[in-house]
This record gives sequence, C-alpha cells and structure tokens, in this order.
Amino acid sequence: MEATSGTDEPVSGELVSVAHALSLPAESYGNDPDIEMAWAMRAMQHAEVYYKLISSVDPQFLKLTKVDDQIYSEFRKNFEKLRIDVLDPEELKSVSAKEKWRPFCLKFDGVVEDFNYGTLLRLDCSQGYTEENTIFAPRIQFFAIEIARNWEGHNKVVYTSVQNKEREADSGEKEKTDNGGGKDETAHKGVDKRGETSV
Repeated sequence: MEATSGTDEPVSGELVSVAHALSLPAESYGNDPDIEMAWAMRAMQHAEVYYKLISSVDPQFLKLTKVDDQIYSEFRKNFEKLRIDVLDPEELKSVSAKEKWRPFCLKFDGVVEDFNYGTLLRLDCSQGYTEENTIFAPRIQFFAIEIARNWEGHNKVVYTSVQNKEREADSGEKEKTDNGGGKDETAHKGVDKRGETSV
C-alpha cells in the first residue's frame, strides 16, 4: 500500500527523503522544525495504525514484537503495581519515574529495534488518540504498557466498542434492505378516487 498526501498523490519519494533524514544522528539537526514535524507525523501514523489494529483484532491475541514475553515479564517485575488502564503522566515523566524507567528501557537496546524511538501513548486506554489523552514516550515504554494492556484485557474495551458500532451499522443496513431497501415510503401507498393517499 503506497502512502498518499492530502491530494491523493503518491508520496513515496517524500517518505524516502524523510526516512533518510530521520536516520541521521540527532546532533546534525538541532531543533529543526521540519525534522520535528516529520517525527511527529511518523509517530501519529504509528498511533493510527496501532489503534486500527486493536479496533479490528481482539488485542489479547496480538503480538507486537518478537519478544513480547520478555518485555511483559520485565515490565511487571519492575512496575508490578503500575496502573495501566489510566496512566498518570507523573509515573512516566517525573524525575524519579525516569530514573526507574531508564534501566528498564536500556535492557532492550539491541533487542527491540528503535527501542528509544519517540511514540505516542494513550493515557486512558478506553479512549482514542486525542491531544488530551496522548503523551510522548519511548517505543519500549509504549510496547511494555500496550502489551500489558492487551494481555491483561484493558484494551478489549476499544475492540468491543468498535465491533458493537459495526454490528449496529450492519443491522441498520440489513433493516433497510429487509424493508424494501430504504425506498421512499410513498412507493407503498395507493391513491384513492378522491386523490388522497392511503397506506
């Protein structure tokens, strides 16, 4: 599947340029707004793909990496009491939290590709990616929390909600089809001698 821009034109050349730029060392850029925007766009694309995935497949059966078991066991060993259904940003971003997360994350350097790549993480797993419900986190932190949410059943609410909406939409379409395909009700009415419409 080839990506498209807002004008539905292929942007594969742009993606190659962005991918090349993103592969260069961070020190070569400083705070270049174009690079920051490219990182943000890539993180948002990742978030959209992930949300579609947990909306269409029962999350308990998802495998996000080759080492999900290792990530989950290390995560729960180090953060056994961390509440993951609704995250407190302080548990991820405070100075003391960063000191605890850093050794965990570094264990996956060389194990998980781009383990420290910036990723968007939902605070409340029952909600989608919105500005209020999203924080920026290292990729391994995203994997650890989302694997736990999937395995512990917290992300099931997203899947169930989307499946229920689709069932309702399908039953609404079936109802229209069963009732004459949603045709105008006047097609089923007759006209009597006085020109009045009857059912």
